[in-house]
Amino acid sequence: MTLNIIDAALGIHPQALLVSARRAEVLAANIANADTPGYKARDIDFRAALSGAQSQVQPNAMRLATTNPAHLTAATGELPDETLLYRTPSQPSIDGNTVDAQVEYSQFSQNALHYQASLTFLSNRIKNMLTAIRGD
Repeated sequence: MTLNIIDAALGIHPQALLVSARRAEVLAANIANADTPGYKARDIDFRAALSGAQSQVQPNAMRLATTNPAHLTAATGELPDETLLYRTPSQPSIDGNTVDAQVEYSQFSQNALHYQASLTFLSNRIKNMLTAIRGD
């Protein structure tokens, strides 16, 4: 019960941090492989990944019924693979690499802003909860 109250108080931001962190890894891999022949740029569908992560922690979310505990594994905080997509290049290179460094840097910066916004929001929520607990 207490965890549900805390989850409700924090909202979607813990899941947004998870998705943003994973997206930062993917975008960093794209940047690191900008000169690798044949490398295909990847990205995460943020909305799909966030809704998938949110449904894993919502207490009222619809869950699949299983007849055997071995059918499905418990949620590990990992994002489903279907959220990781290939980026469509605007100008593919001759060597088959689809990484556009300018696009990747832009997406990485935007993702960093979203990550920082979620951290700030969570920090403020936690401070407010501590204030309520202490009665300041």
